Amino acid sequence: MKMTGAQILMECLLEQEVDTVFGYPGGTILNVYDELYRYQDKIKHVLTAHEQGASHAADGYARSTGKVGVCFATSGPGATNLTTGIATAYMDSSPVVFISCNVIKSLIGKDSFQEVDLTGITMPITKCNYLVSDVTKLADTVRAAFAIAGSGRPGPVLIDILKNVTGEKADFEPLPRDKHYASGKLGALMSRSSHDFKAPAPDDKDIRLLAEMIKKAQKPLLICGGGVVRGRAHKEFLEFAEKIDAPVAITLMGGGGICGRNPLATGMIGMHGTQASNMACDACDLLIAVGCRFSDRVALSPTTFAKQAKIVQIDIDRAEINKNVRTDHHIVGDAKRVLAALNEIVEPADHSEWKKYVFSYKTETEYDEGGDTLTPKQILSSIAKLLPQNTVVATDVGQHQMWAIQHFRFDYPGQLLTSGGFGTMGFGLGAAIGAKIGNPDKAVIHITGDGSFRMNCNELCTEQHYNVPIITFVFNNKTLGMVRQWQTLIYDKKYSETTLSERGPDFVQLARAYGLDGAHVSNVEELEAAIKDAMTCGHGYVIDCAIDMDEKVRPMVGGGSHITDFLLS
Repeated sequence: MKMTGAQILMECLLEQEVDTVFGYPGGTILNVYDELYRYQDKIKHVLTAHEQGASHAADGYARSTGKVGVCFATSGPGATNLTTGIATAYMDSSPVVFISCNVIKSLIGKDSFQEVDLTGITMPITKCNYLVSDVTKLADTVRAAFAIAGSGRPGPVLIDILKNVTGEKADFEPLPRDKHYASGKLGALMSRSSHDFKAPAPDDKDIRLLAEMIKKAQKPLLICGGGVVRGRAHKEFLEFAEKIDAPVAITLMGGGGICGRNPLATGMIGMHGTQASNMACDACDLLIAVGCRFSDRVALSPTTFAKQAKIVQIDIDRAEINKNVRTDHHIVGDAKRVLAALNEIVEPADHSEWKKYVFSYKTETEYDEGGDTLTPKQILSSIAKLLPQNTVVATDVGQHQMWAIQHFRFDYPGQLLTSGGFGTMGFGLGAAIGAKIGNPDKAVIHITGDGSFRMNCNELCTEQHYNVPIITFVFNNKTLGMVRQWQTLIYDKKYSETTLSERGPDFVQLARAYGLDGAHVSNVEELEAAIKDAMTCGHGYVIDCAIDMDEKVRPMVGGGSHITDFLLS
């Protein structure tokens, strides 16, 4: 049947079982929004305060549900406002399809009003992107975009549609999602992606070789990376860890890949890793990293990283193998599939003496308590005590982010939402909104700092309008805490442009201006009362937690240093 491009887009979204879209309208995408009005009983649209907020909301929705997120934006500045969110999703392998509309075909290349080469801008930060100038190609382009975003190593895909295409008509033939690959029509479109479309099957010889290496190891260590979380391979990973009886260090993105309370878990590894994780890395004789790309925050000094160990890397993306750290063995494949194959052949082991050594070191930082402010541990312990165990946690970026990873014990994939690769301040509130909309039956909290919260606090209006009851905890030390920490340790205490003590706003009054509520707290009794109030009030709530300006993230290893050279213990 004949349909306009806008109708075709809506029908393709329904084929993909999309029920929620985040976005912001504008001139070039009006045909799409006009059609969306007719589909509002099938597809819910969440209007954010800013396109960046929409991009993070779609990302948080994707990470927390395991589905592909969807985000709309108009051309020009509307489209470029997405780029931080696109890069955030790309660096953390989050599957989001971003759909924008550009000016009509006759205006392309003429510096027209709100024209921008979005495909050129986003080429380095997407798995693939498309400029659709022919309405007959629209349906298959949308289908290919979803297939690429959600398969192999997940990631963002951009579709930029010319405005005239959304109004032109073409024949549309429905095609159920389970028949997309069999149709053979998407091959050329998918081949444009430089990334592997499907994860390669693991090589049986590689599996057997690793099993032999495990058998010979006396001091094995596992690293649980973001690939375990993205691949929902947590059950297979747990079985593997328990079978070979190996301690497990967790990367920033690996939170929830293994339960943090598991007796094998040593905590985070790397720059702000625990003593147990970092010392185990330095002393192990076999290091097996699953879904970990050995970033500079994990392998701070690649040449000395795990220097006594045979290093094995299991990753879905061939490009990550030997990119940062040279390996002695590697397996390219989906973590879930590789671990399942290993679990069939590895022999149970007992490494009690090795574990005794590893756990002789601390797995958590201790803090002095008392005074006029709260400690990070007090805040996070109160949250863990009063909120449900399955609460979804979205963070921004900075000291509060590290404290949350260090002291929370994440149980399952998608429970922790954080910008690990791109380090995006302002990510957390949008991500929390997306997560709550995707998981209405779960509690969702937003952990932020006073610096990060200022970035995108305008999304409180989205939280209020859609009645999304998120609790925001502001770790308020009246400074850009992580930068101040570096200035203290490395820059001779020259606090250049990091002190925020004389700046507004009052975050509780800000929340009330948006129709929400909040409380200032400076001790555990006040904090727990505020949490109980927030849990029962039925709407969003901001808890402004006073912490000391010079509270530091500990431990800390300097960039480029050996993993056990702690600046702070």
